Amino acid sequence: MPIYAYRCETCGFSKDVLQKVSDAPLTECPSCAKSTFKKQVTAAGFQLKGTGWYVTDFRGGSGGSAASAPATGATTEKAASSDGGSSPAAPAASAT
Repeated sequence: MPIYAYRCETCGFSKDVLQKVSDAPLTECPSCAKSTFKKQVTAAGFQLKGTGWYVTDFRGGSGGSAASAPATGATTEKAASSDGGSSPAAPAASAT
């Protein structure tokens, strides 16, 4: 069950409440008994950890072996073509 943060707009009373997702939101302030008790938007209180997920997944492409493999091949081809020689993959046309 998630914990929701509530705050009264009239008196400023704050409280964290453990509720089911299906429960109706609270509206009456336990401090001043007015109906200005509102649910606040808060950040998630958990992080995904373990062998299946990392914080750096799907960022910029550095660090992963799959992301670095194409870059290595592209660097090798670029270095071979910048030598100034002709490409060995393109055969010369013969005149018959």
